Amino acid sequence: MRKIAITLPEFFEGEAAEIASLLHTGGFWRIHIRKPGATEGQVAELLNDLPKELYPRLTMHYHFDVAKKYSLGGVHLNSYNPTPPHGWTGSVSRSFHSVEEINSCDYDYAFLSPIYPSISKPGYKGNFDLEQLRGVVDEKIFSLGGVTPEKFSEIKDLGFGGVAMLGNVWRAVISSEKFRFQFITHASDIQSIAAQVEKTLRGGCRWIQLRHKDADATELIKEGRLIRRLCDEYGATFIIDDHVELVETIGADGVHLGKKDMPVVEARRILGIRKIIGATANSYEDIVEAVGVGADYIGLGPYRFTTTKEKLSPVLGLAGYNDIVDHCRTDNINIPIVAIGGIERDDITPILSTGVSGIAVSGAIRNAENPELETAKILQSITN
Repeated sequence: MRKIAITLPEFFEGEAAEIASLLHTGGFWRIHIRKPGATEGQVAELLNDLPKELYPRLTMHYHFDVAKKYSLGGVHLNSYNPTPPHGWTGSVSRSFHSVEEINSCDYDYAFLSPIYPSISKPGYKGNFDLEQLRGVVDEKIFSLGGVTPEKFSEIKDLGFGGVAMLGNVWRAVISSEKFRFQFITHASDIQSIAAQVEKTLRGGCRWIQLRHKDADATELIKEGRLIRRLCDEYGATFIIDDHVELVETIGADGVHLGKKDMPVVEARRILGIRKIIGATANSYEDIVEAVGVGADYIGLGPYRFTTTKEKLSPVLGLAGYNDIVDHCRTDNINIPIVAIGGIERDDITPILSTGVSGIAVSGAIRNAENPELETAKILQSITN
């Protein structure tokens, strides 16, 4: 199965290194450089940061003069550039959105989309009856739109020659090791939120969520920047609760959204595919909805009644977790799920036995006599 990655429209730090890695060790056949709003100089700067031996495996969208100057391997035609540059000898690819277009023109290979609901454009649904594609597509046609590795077998069986991916390539990567144990802050008269976080990090936790419902933006920015520095020191993931507008300001890795917070689709439009977006769920139906709009992980709860959160959804208990996780497995929903809500150390082993990916705690650490030691004990319970 040949794989093509399409770049994000925007540039980001370390992009050239990631492109090189995809071609060297990531198993990708080609990379499509698609930067519709960029200048020729910006695109050339990206190419200058890439090894020249990779140029034959790069295809350019929009900036055909740059493709010719750098002797890239291909150009991708669209309505803005419907023909190859004069004297072009490299490959030519196209995009199709209907099966009728497949035999309408010449090309070396083409993208047919959207096959599945898009990852990078939540709400952009698949446009085809998959069974009707069988016998119509061939080795020159690449499946584009919502493609993930789990779908490779089906795509190959339909007759596609390969896959083209955007969202699944560049979306934020969630470390399963960090995700398995999360600390959610809660304001206290005894110690500052930054102090809570530092003790938790010293105990071994590597996923921090800043939750401070009564704080204003000024206080959250101050706390967030302190926590960002602490998380950088310990190599931890840093998420802020609710406040999408502060993610960039404080340098958070992403945001967690409650059921009454900003919709995931809107947050994704603001933050892009490189930031983590978590969504709260209380039922299997909530998870299906969150997956459909592009959430990266689920906070599932509450496990039991908790004093750190008002207006709780119905308590799930072990039976609720077992039922929901089993339903996800049956329907091949593989999104990471963290259990949340009133969880104590003795609850960890039975909760993990339900198949959730991790545990989130707040009061169990904040109220402990020795938060650092309690963190270490919780981590030991998770890893045993």
